[in-house]
Amino acid sequence: MTLVGKQKAASPAIDGAMLHDIADEAVAAFNSGRQVPSFSARYPSLTVDDGYRVTALANGLRSAQGCKPVGRKIGFTNSRLWDEYGVHAPIWGYVYDRTVHDLAAPLPIAPFAEPKIEPEIMLGLAKAPSPGMDNAALLSCVAWVAHGFEIVQSIYPDWKFSPADSVAADGLHRALLIGPRHEIGARADEWLRALTSFEIELFCDDRPMDKGHALNVFEGPLSTIRYVMDLLARDPDNPLLAAGEIISTGTLTRALPVKAGESWTTSLKGIALQGAVIRFC
Repeated sequence: MTLVGKQKAASPAIDGAMLHDIADEAVAAFNSGRQVPSFSARYPSLTVDDGYRVTALANGLRSAQGCKPVGRKIGFTNSRLWDEYGVHAPIWGYVYDRTVHDLAAPLPIAPFAEPKIEPEIMLGLAKAPSPGMDNAALLSCVAWVAHGFEIVQSIYPDWKFSPADSVAADGLHRALLIGPRHEIGARADEWLRALTSFEIELFCDDRPMDKGHALNVFEGPLSTIRYVMDLLARDPDNPLLAAGEIISTGTLTRALPVKAGESWTTSLKGIALQGAVIRFC
């Protein structure tokens, strides 16, 4: 992911009509798999806050098309990648019933724009979390833990965009592939330890591609909920987290490009989750 340069301070502010135009174009690009010039190149004053206004407008458009929001993806939680990409804060986007898949059948990726794979931990909320919760309290809001992949895409050619562009493109989300879901139950202490200490290795066609650790995503995947709650608390246009939502907590390794015909797998140590397997077609 390569980020464009700083915005020009002298550019005019974005008005409501422009935001609607951006939302229309972002949704159309998502649906078709085509790429468009970055919005920040055409609207230099576009801010991250504007991006979240686009997120809300685009969510309305997708809902009108029959898509149901079922959770959020949290991006750029892997702070070890921030300097590489020029991003120094997390972002989020919606996850929809039409973008969530079980880890089972091969996934067609022809409709995706320059797709990349991210091994992640997913959490299912039993109840809405509250500000100020520590990890133990956050875990009490979680019904289940799973491992799988998020497939991200860039509707902007060559992965060149600003932070505001990445927000406007629904956090670069394209698909969420979820493995078996494990209930927290009476094993809360075990999950608390594991979610800050496990290790992961990523393979493509049995070739090692990258390694990761729980602490590659802030203080562990569970802690990312606090960061998205902070973003949403300052957002007048998008709702707070709610019971029943799926939270995808961010990549544990680098985001790597994928092609049809490849099989990608993970191996985990130190956590009671199976490795994930997906084949692209």
